Amino acid sequence: MRVVALLLGALAGSDAFYLPGVAPRTFRYGDKVELKVNKLTSVHTQIPYDYYSLKFCRPRGGIKRATENLGEFLGGDLIENSPFQLFMEQDQFCKVLCQVDLAKSDVSALKTIIKEEYHNNWIIDNLPAASIVDSEQYIITAYAGGFPVGYQDHKASYLFNHVNIIVEYHPLDDGSRVVGFYVEPFTVKHRFAGDAKWDGKDVAEAPVLETCDKSGPMVYESIAAKQDVSVGTVVFTYDVLWRASNVKWASRWDIYLSMDNQVSDKVHWFSIINSLLIVLFLSVMVAMILVRNLHRDIVRYNRTLTDEEKAEDREESGWKLVHADVFRPPASCPMLFCVACGTGVQVLLCTTICIVFAAAGFLSPANRGSLATAVLVLFVMMGAPAGYTAATLYKTFKGRLWQKCTLYTAFAYPGVCFVTFLSFDGMLYSYGSTGAVPLLSLLSLLALWFGVSVPLVFLGAYLGFKREPLSYPVITSNIPREVPAPQPWYLSLGFTTLVGGILPFGACFVELFFILSSMWMDQYYYVFGFTALVFVILIVTCCEITIVLCYFQLCSENYHWWWRAFLTSGSTALYVLLYSCVYFGRLAADEWFTYVLYFGYMILISLGLFALTGACGFFACLWFTKKIYASIKVD
Repeated sequence: MRVVALLLGALAGSDAFYLPGVAPRTFRYGDKVELKVNKLTSVHTQIPYDYYSLKFCRPRGGIKRATENLGEFLGGDLIENSPFQLFMEQDQFCKVLCQVDLAKSDVSALKTIIKEEYHNNWIIDNLPAASIVDSEQYIITAYAGGFPVGYQDHKASYLFNHVNIIVEYHPLDDGSRVVGFYVEPFTVKHRFAGDAKWDGKDVAEAPVLETCDKSGPMVYESIAAKQDVSVGTVVFTYDVLWRASNVKWASRWDIYLSMDNQVSDKVHWFSIINSLLIVLFLSVMVAMILVRNLHRDIVRYNRTLTDEEKAEDREESGWKLVHADVFRPPASCPMLFCVACGTGVQVLLCTTICIVFAAAGFLSPANRGSLATAVLVLFVMMGAPAGYTAATLYKTFKGRLWQKCTLYTAFAYPGVCFVTFLSFDGMLYSYGSTGAVPLLSLLSLLALWFGVSVPLVFLGAYLGFKREPLSYPVITSNIPREVPAPQPWYLSLGFTTLVGGILPFGACFVELFFILSSMWMDQYYYVFGFTALVFVILIVTCCEITIVLCYFQLCSENYHWWWRAFLTSGSTALYVLLYSCVYFGRLAADEWFTYVLYFGYMILISLGLFALTGACGFFACLWFTKKIYASIKVD
């Protein structure tokens, strides 16, 4: 028990340890520290844009795009250089960045961006900018989602044209390392001293500003007028402040990964305890079935009948009565059933390995795009188990169209995902969004699918068809038995399907909230230790609830359990989809495309979860039925 407790504690605390995949960089005094800009994002539209699609200051040497991996492309990242000049441990105040002339089209674009609450996402030394929002009422530091482009007040739009860039560094013997990065935005109607004019060409020749102080940083109280979004000139300025910090480089991401330091671990532990209580409840029910009812049934079925009982020709009843039909292949869509189970195994293995690697610290947000890349690569590599599972079941069902079954396994769910993704990609391209994946990345996806995944599915299917079919403890009769009618209402397909998903969903819905916030609200999620625990609880709950309902179904002499077992636990995905409908209100979306994008991807995720949980429930029932029918004597 002590070892188990240590493992659980290590998993739960894994958010404080990560292997970022990037080496620390040491700067000497006066070294240039590059500030990069990323996409503009809004939780209300979910449509990212290029930072330089707006009339912002551009670098003199031209815009240069950073090298990105496949995961970053899929996430819509567009990391580029900027005109900001930062030098290690050198404070700068009232630095003029540039002067831009806003035309009507520029004003319209800025007003739309500000209305939709778009945020800037800046990066220094691979560390994203935290936002310090300062006003008359409050000061808030947010560690995710960047900082706003501007804000609206009584329908008037104001642009943040001055920023205080605060960089924290940890001093070392041979230099310093960046351990913190904050941006405090201000809106300032700048004026040059003596009403001087400037053509905006050479920053070195810019007149002195009387609206900011060269001896100290900008403060809210010193602002005389705000910079509204209107036709005319706008001067962009910035301050740079360097602060020594005791935070070490290896711990600089901790504040980001602790859910903005707003969500206590107690919330996750409460969810875990709640889920464990559900598992305990189900485990007690399963134990009662196995120890009491099932044991009693097995003893009754196996005991030798007396002469009087033989003379009475006592009829069998209960689940033993269907022993000759319980392993009869599903009457409806057996090939589709095999494909669904194969896909479920593929998603299950991909998810399990990803969670394990993330909990161990290998998929840190510091290594941008690593999680998306890992999910994609692992899903492709798990094509072999998918093909093997589908082929083994299909051979057991004595199916003959093995090529068709393999093709469906290789193309059904991946094909739906790719077609949906391609449709959304085309829509994003029409919006001019950075979320539109480049052609080379699309070709890479196709290469992974057709060059790796499909061959692996066929390899797994080949091995599955070469092996012996699954063996059963009882022989299936040639003539199917009729199912007694009517069946109890509580064993109807609709009722068991709806009931079967409630408890597994209840075991994971708290963690689901944080995962959805990470996906759609630009929040960091890295408490994968808790995710691992909840995922195990989810799988166990699905297995147990399906076994319980399967036992009652067999006791009612209904042997059509294959699809029902899959649907019983698979219905967890239905509740996840319904919960996502409720969660959608948090986005406050007003773009039709946001609706399409959100629900399109949530349906795909729910389909994957349906296959995963359905396969878990089915294989649990298969193990259960083989065990109980192997324990009885059959004439």
